[in-house]
Amino acid sequence: MNLPFELYVAIRYLVARRRQAFLSVISAVSMTGVAVGVMALIVALALMTGMQQELRDRIIGSAAHVYVYKLIGGGFVDYLEEIDKLKTVPGVVGVAPAILGRAVATAGGGEAFISLKGIDPDLESQVTDVRRSVQQGSLDGLKEEQANALGGVVIGEDLAFSLGAVLGDSISVLTPQGATLSPMGMVPRVRRLTVVGVFDLGLREYNSSYGFVNLDVARRLFRKEQVDLMELRVEALEDAPAVAKAVPATLGSDYLAEDWGQLNSALFSALWLEKMAIGITIGLIIMVAALNIVASLVLLVMEKSRDIAILKTMGASSASIRQIFILQGAIIGTIGTTIGAFCGAALSFVVDRYRLIQLPDVYDVTWIPFKLALGDLVLVVLGALGVCLLATLYPSSQAARYEPAEALRYQ
Repeated sequence: MNLPFELYVAIRYLVARRRQAFLSVISAVSMTGVAVGVMALIVALALMTGMQQELRDRIIGSAAHVYVYKLIGGGFVDYLEEIDKLKTVPGVVGVAPAILGRAVATAGGGEAFISLKGIDPDLESQVTDVRRSVQQGSLDGLKEEQANALGGVVIGEDLAFSLGAVLGDSISVLTPQGATLSPMGMVPRVRRLTVVGVFDLGLREYNSSYGFVNLDVARRLFRKEQVDLMELRVEALEDAPAVAKAVPATLGSDYLAEDWGQLNSALFSALWLEKMAIGITIGLIIMVAALNIVASLVLLVMEKSRDIAILKTMGASSASIRQIFILQGAIIGTIGTTIGAFCGAALSFVVDRYRLIQLPDVYDVTWIPFKLALGDLVLVVLGALGVCLLATLYPSSQAARYEPAEALRYQ
């Protein structure tokens, strides 16, 4: 196979003879540095992307895509009528009402603060994954009447452990709105709820402090006649911001809507900043490898000064000499980048596929996911190749400046 003149010479220079083995070692070190830098950067970006996606999926599974409030009246009087209105908004595929409140829960094994959410069990499954997350009992138990209790409640598994409550046990809840007037003044009134289910949503925040009750039970516990908010699920997750803006535009300025991204913006902004910081820090490894390429090419130019002079006397142009050393640096960068990209992608796949890095139960995730995005991979590869090519500019320009007479004067 006939290679171009410049490429042939560049490859010959890379394969150094015995007395020039030191140059080959430097080239190999440069290539290894590029490979290690690219691999480390790809693995780090896959780690951050995996964590972002895992937390996003868990948050979306436990919460709705869009939350709608009514500014006038303090809530929704007829939520069934509001459901019909909200379904006219483009992109909305599910609507469910909710009443929120805080309480203190006690049982035989302990006490804890609990965030109670009043729901319609049939509609809630249209906007969240609560029904599928119930590990014991059933969400439909909220619709059943309970003997000697105000109603049923489905609680998180961590909260159940804290209270020492199991399926079928009764817990006592005390709410600020539950006080009754007596000759002694306002006396808190304790209500009893029966545990009809235990859920695991994959987030410690929900598992340790959340409970679900029927809408009628929530109205009585918190003395509310209206629904606090309406929850929406949209057809495509990325359309949530647009749907949130479309709600007041379609139904009027009385409605206020927030999407899940707005409510969790601080978390995902922190993750994005962390991803950028890690990318920049590890990217410095590639810069160090690029400096090694500069050093190896400078030494090679000094070693091959006589060869360069001979090539010029035989008719080689300065552009050809420059291209020889650019190609040599490009070969080092391309081989190193290819090896690093392959190893990084393979390592990320294996660690994620077999869940090799496990975490303690104190974290929301039990293992570290690695998800390599195609855009990140392309960006790293192009960035590494660009840095390596930039590293060849100075040595190649120095080689192109050699004058044959000066280079051969002392040979």
